[in-house]
Formats: sequence, structure tokens, C-alpha cells
Amino acid sequence: MKNFSLLTLLLLFVFSVNAQEVKFAPLDASPADIAYFPNKSVKFKKTDSPSPVIKVIYSRPSAKGRAIFGELIPFGEVWRVGANENTEIKFYKSVTINGVAVPAGTYSLFAIPEKDKWTVIINKEIDLWGAYPYDSGKDLVKIVVPVKPISTPVEALSIAFTAQGTGANLVIGWDKTMVEVPISIK
Repeated sequence: MKNFSLLTLLLLFVFSVNAQEVKFAPLDASPADIAYFPNKSVKFKKTDSPSPVIKVIYSRPSAKGRAIFGELIPFGEVWRVGANENTEIKFYKSVTINGVAVPAGTYSLFAIPEKDKWTVIINKEIDLWGAYPYDSGKDLVKIVVPVKPISTPVEALSIAFTAQGTGANLVIGWDKTMVEVPISIK
């Protein structure tokens, strides 16, 4: 009888623990997104489609009527190129950026925006929150690229790729600003 009572009590405890309601987080104000090069390399799982060469995982903050570069994102300061966790870029094969060989692997993507140019940074450290723990001693590549004003504002930060010769351009656009980072693929 004691065993039956103990078993009944244990089962009630297990069911009460499992019956607790899970509290899911609300939708993030800056949802995560992924950009691939080639652009549709993972959308179609066919043997004849190209494998991904580059993947960028980032959060997409929205402008929401705010002035972005020079105000929300101050000029001259390191920025995580997104929101929340820092943006990560994965190269599935070796690439070259600004004459620097970058081995296959996963890296952080930072930028130092200015009015007419950005310094885009590939950094060896990953799994960071924002740019707060940024360590310039772990920079692998720094490249200065010109700002290209765009006439139609982009509401949410967007990252895409365009094919360029034997490589790709990493294109970052938000508000009325766009930059392109040339990447040579080996």
C-alpha cells in the first residue's frame, strides 16, 4: 500500500510539473534574419543548386521614423551591424576581402559608420551581445567602403548579396544609406 501511495504521489507530481504553462517570449522588435550567397542556395534542396558560400545571421531593427546614421547609430563608433547579438558572417570556403585571405569559418561583422564612408570589420570573436565587448585586437579584416545614398528609404536594416565577377558584394542598406563590401571567392 505504501508503494502504491508513493507511486500515486510521484505521478501527480510529474503531471503537475508537465502541466505548467510555458511562457514564450513575445516577438522581438528586431527579428532575426539570414542572408545567403548565392541568394537561393538553401531554398531549393536540389542536387543541381549551388551550395551556400556565405551566410549572414543578423537582427533587423526598423527605422520607425527615427534618424538612423549620425543619431541612433553615432558616426565614428563601432556598431554591431544590426540589433541584439552581434551580426555573424560564415564563409563556407576561403575568401579574400581587401587583399586579406579569410579562412572558412564564422566571424563577427562590425562597422564604423561615417557620413561618407564606413569601415567594415570582420572580427574573429563570435557569440557577443552587441558591440560592447568588441576587441579590435581580434580584427581579421578592415575595409573602408563609400556610402551610397539611396532615394527610397529602407525601413528595416537589410543585408543581401549581389554577384560580382568571381565573388560577391555584401550589401548593407538601412534608411537612406547603402554600402557594398567586395568579397573574392577562391
